Amino acid sequence: MRSRSMKFALAGVAFFALSFAAACGSSSSPAAPMPPSGGGGGGSADVTVSIAGQFGSQSYVPSPVNVKVGQSVAWHNNDSIGHTASGDSGSFNSGVLGAGATSNPVTMSTAGTFTYHCQIHPGMVGTINVQ
Repeated sequence: MRSRSMKFALAGVAFFALSFAAACGSSSSPAAPMPPSGGGGGGSADVTVSIAGQFGSQSYVPSPVNVKVGQSVAWHNNDSIGHTASGDSGSFNSGVLGAGATSNPVTMSTAGTFTYHCQIHPGMVGTINVQ
């Protein structure tokens, strides 16, 4: 039979463990996106690209995405883990987008073909054609 002090000690350890686990649990709300470094004017985007997961050139849908000069692009993370949309040339960066998060729009101000990737998962790649 356990002593009374042993029961109190075990109860204290259990309380501490439950309190610690509750404090360290994950939140149900997604991480807030960081503002893109390549611009973006807030509000809604002309085109939203879906982040589908780690599927190489099929990770961003649509890809390639076609827009006109002056239109904006945002990315919506439909995966269950964090991803980015980061221009290979450093021209834009969505920041880490948690599950369900949407980036700030990035205005495409120059014509050309722009490739991008996920900084966390470099095999995830996409292309934006700006005309």
